[in-house]
Amino acid sequence: MRWIVRIAFALVGLIVVAAAGGYIWLRGSLPQMSGTIAIPGLTAPVEIVRDREGVPHIAAASEADAYRALGFVHAQDRLWQMELQRRLGAGRTSELVGAATLPMDKTLRTLGIYRVAQENYADLDPASRALLDAYAEGVNAFLATRDPLTAPLPIEFQLLGVAPEPWRPADSLVWGKMMALSLSANWNAEVNRARLATKLSAAQIAELYPAYPPGLPTALIALGPVYRDLPLAFASIEATLADLVVKPDPANGSNNWVVAGSRSATGKPILANDPHLGLQVPSVWYFAHLRAPGLDAIGATLPGIPAIILGRNQRIAWAFTNTGPDTQDLFIEKIDPADPNRYLAPDGPRPFAVRNDTIKVKGGGDVELTIRSTRHGPVISDVNERTAKAASEGHVLALAWTALSPTDKTARAPHGMARAQNWTEFVAAIRDYETPMQNMLYADVDGRIGYYAPAKVPIRKAGNAIAGTAPVPGWDATYDWDGFVPFDELPHHVDPPAGVIATANNKIVDERYPHHITYDWEEPYRAQRIAEVLNGHRRHAVEDSVALQADVVSPLARELLPQLLRAKPAAPAAREALALMAGWDGRMDAGKPQPLIFAAWYRALEPLLYGDEAGALLFAETFERRPRFVANALARNPVWCDDVTTPAVEDCRSIVTRAFEQAVDGLSKRYGHNPKRWRWGLAHATHMKHQPFTRIPVLAGLFDLRIENGGGNYTVNRGGYSASDAAQPFAHIHGASLRAIYDLSDLDRSLYMHSSGQSGNRLSPLYGSFIERWRDVRFMPMTTARAAYAADALGTLTLTPAR
Repeated sequence: MRWIVRIAFALVGLIVVAAAGGYIWLRGSLPQMSGTIAIPGLTAPVEIVRDREGVPHIAAASEADAYRALGFVHAQDRLWQMELQRRLGAGRTSELVGAATLPMDKTLRTLGIYRVAQENYADLDPASRALLDAYAEGVNAFLATRDPLTAPLPIEFQLLGVAPEPWRPADSLVWGKMMALSLSANWNAEVNRARLATKLSAAQIAELYPAYPPGLPTALIALGPVYRDLPLAFASIEATLADLVVKPDPANGSNNWVVAGSRSATGKPILANDPHLGLQVPSVWYFAHLRAPGLDAIGATLPGIPAIILGRNQRIAWAFTNTGPDTQDLFIEKIDPADPNRYLAPDGPRPFAVRNDTIKVKGGGDVELTIRSTRHGPVISDVNERTAKAASEGHVLALAWTALSPTDKTARAPHGMARAQNWTEFVAAIRDYETPMQNMLYADVDGRIGYYAPAKVPIRKAGNAIAGTAPVPGWDATYDWDGFVPFDELPHHVDPPAGVIATANNKIVDERYPHHITYDWEEPYRAQRIAEVLNGHRRHAVEDSVALQADVVSPLARELLPQLLRAKPAAPAAREALALMAGWDGRMDAGKPQPLIFAAWYRALEPLLYGDEAGALLFAETFERRPRFVANALARNPVWCDDVTTPAVEDCRSIVTRAFEQAVDGLSKRYGHNPKRWRWGLAHATHMKHQPFTRIPVLAGLFDLRIENGGGNYTVNRGGYSASDAAQPFAHIHGASLRAIYDLSDLDRSLYMHSSGQSGNRLSPLYGSFIERWRDVRFMPMTTARAAYAADALGTLTLTPAR
């Protein structure tokens, strides 16, 4: 028996040695931060100093060399992220992971996003193409100079058995398109309203979607009979949209504000920004500093894209939030009864434009795809089998979207913004910006502040009463777009008398504005809270912006708390929980039970209010998006409190009580029977997911990041969660992807932080090095002073031209 024991110990030893050897080998995938590397394409040496946080400060002799170096460091730190992103945009993830992502690939191939990116590159001016080319050369230089024996690819490539292809300029442009897709939610709202129109009255839909100020078109119901008669299954269209990994998310939002010197403690503007996106690891953002003749900018880049997207140079700073315009329309196209290869247009039948594509699937055979387009855009109903059957019954659904324009020149704008020295030059740069529409705030060292919302926004005709709120007949010219809002007529202003500009995805125009932007503005709660705090300061300091970005007061909770306190629960645990709510101030603090009780009550309340009228399937799509409807129903419109499926007539107090008892019962089962011991942070832990390993439990534990957190869906410090997630209804999955505060009195005193860390390599100490400071709303300095960033630097790498 001793020999068995000896062999067992020997085998364990071999396994340990092999694991240690594998770990040491994989550590070779970490970036070289010091020394010299010769790469092709450079015209002169480039210095890359990585500061103590891993932020590269790139100093080059030309702008093109600076972007070559940016491509190189992006590849060093985020190669897997870049590879996955370009495959997502190209509809090629099935090559990596197999048939599980085939529906998503079909959708993206049908949209043709990568094909459009290629067209956009070909249409750009030579100078812009040259910078994209330089960036691609930098990425490819990293791939070419890497020794596969001593510098293996990151672990994701090893586990999936794939290798990166050479980088192409369209790979950069396609991720910009995918970001636009993730910030465009209108087609979801259109489908949703169309489905509701088959069951609810125009008045009911208007109440579910309260406009501010009131004004949703009531003509929507006129298409109700059309939708009922159509064979198109709108639930299947929703399933098609759900196939996207980068989903159009109605919860996407952001905050930004700028305070003029007349209102600041420094006498110069203070600009703050925190864009809200789905939280992931690695972060969507990567900080970098680029210095070259005519360029000295620092801020947030997107791995794969050669640009400082959000940031500052030595004279100006800029910040974005999503405007959320209606730049998408769904068109119901009628197939020509005499020829299934044609569809009806106002001037008669037209042939579908048809192209064929092939999707390669790992572990399976190739999938052939026939993609049809109409004069409006790609036929997205062909993607889903159930909706594709509608074609045989006479109709298909096509998508018009401004981001699919072959002449989109958005890629030009960031380079001009980074070089701009004043408001005039900044505005000139953003004239090229088309998608996605952003609320751009501006400040400069001379004291000027400004706002512009650039984009290609379609003009709807005067007779189009639907105005982008629901799918419309494609054969009727009434619903065709009638050009685009001229740039000079887009929302903008400079140096307002109030000395403050703030946006939080709220409505940005008043009734005097002549053009339609959207009906689907974000709920006003964050904007109200920001205005309340900013108006409370006579002299705003940088520290005040820090505190405001950390603010977890929920105006929605404060508004609905009196309604919650009307509950009359019978169960002792529910009465104890209700007593805790009496003195609550509406702060969604991680360490308190009250935010959890409120969130669970609200989650139980919504289906009781309108799930009976809308039906279970429809309710699932509108869930957690109707807070103003809920407030209006409880305060002013009690008819919604009655359950139409029962003979009794319920009042709002009974519905409030039932929701409270359901909430407390569910929380007791999950967190114990003592409400005083419940904690919001435990239920609301931030979950940053790694793609694709978050789907594999044994790997998710290694690659995903989690940390307890506060905030809520309607707090300035956004702690977005999806209450429709049965397993983790309150997990924090959406919020500030980065935070930045720019001090225009001394730009080197500006601050920034993003959500995870600079590295996408799990073996790096920089993989999750930001997460605690990000959660606690702490910052690091955004300095471009070499003496500051070179102190305690992780290393200095010199790239030299290859001979």
